[in-house]
Amino acid sequence: MGNSKNTVKIIKKGRHIGAQVEGVDISKSIDQSAFKIIEEAFVENEVLFFRNQQITSDQQIKFAENFGKLSIHPFSPNSEKIPELIIFDNDGDNPPFGTDCWHSDETFREAPPMATMLHGLIIPEIGGDTVFASMTASYEGLSDKMKNFISGLECIHDFKPFRALFGNDEKSKNELRYFEDLYPPIAQPVVSKHPISGKPVLFVNPQFSIRIKGMAESESRTLLNQLFEQAKIPEFQFRHNWAVDTVVIWDNRSVQHYAVHDYFPARRKLDRVTIKGQKVIPFTKADDLKLIKDNKSPLPYNQKGKHGGHSPKRPLERKL
Repeated sequence: MGNSKNTVKIIKKGRHIGAQVEGVDISKSIDQSAFKIIEEAFVENEVLFFRNQQITSDQQIKFAENFGKLSIHPFSPNSEKIPELIIFDNDGDNPPFGTDCWHSDETFREAPPMATMLHGLIIPEIGGDTVFASMTASYEGLSDKMKNFISGLECIHDFKPFRALFGNDEKSKNELRYFEDLYPPIAQPVVSKHPISGKPVLFVNPQFSIRIKGMAESESRTLLNQLFEQAKIPEFQFRHNWAVDTVVIWDNRSVQHYAVHDYFPARRKLDRVTIKGQKVIPFTKADDLKLIKDNKSPLPYNQKGKHGGHSPKRPLERKL
């Protein structure tokens, strides 16, 4: 199998998302002209998969580095020898955790990964698919009224599912505080701009998006629940059926995914790496929060930090 531009073949598998790449051997070096075809197909199709790739972890990493520098996930089961490598090895004794939920990877970070790559090593006979949703198509599927309404909004993202990894003992509490300082809740645009295609992307997900910035909780939750529904629409999806030595890479800037846990308690093992990204680009300028504030009260907006005299206080001791 060659790795020149003459051997690379891109076969679309979905209307909006998903394509198979043929004529590429990931275990070998890829020349720039061939990689350019792959890179363009990656942006256009958002998910690419390569069948029959008998590769080592080192070869997977080398191929991934064509897309950029690798990142290290702060909470995943990383390899002790290679921290950039995540090993998902799940079975009856080690159930999968937190991946059966629509999400883009690590949006609680200021600069989430630009891409994620998986290599199938042990695949169950039944189940274990990964479903992908194009959030570019999901945005386009919104009504013009809704697009106008969410333009300029920001959403707070938090590493909420990973809080379950911390216990209640003092050491665990200190560890949690360390990660809270490292990854404080961050505002990301509800509609982001893809840095290559320039297309608008619906950039909220139920795993990490917790509330619309400046909006009342009731309005925020209703709006987010409505937007979360977009990833569930089959027309915007591509469902990948795994096979041993299949490699999949997806554009984390414009794709959400859902790992189906229907294979449990059978064993499923995949190697994963993620490629570093950049700060999320808003499609339009963020709105003035005065335009978002609810009008239930005549109180002025943002009273220069005043909170009715409330302030945090350590336990008070009364001297008798």
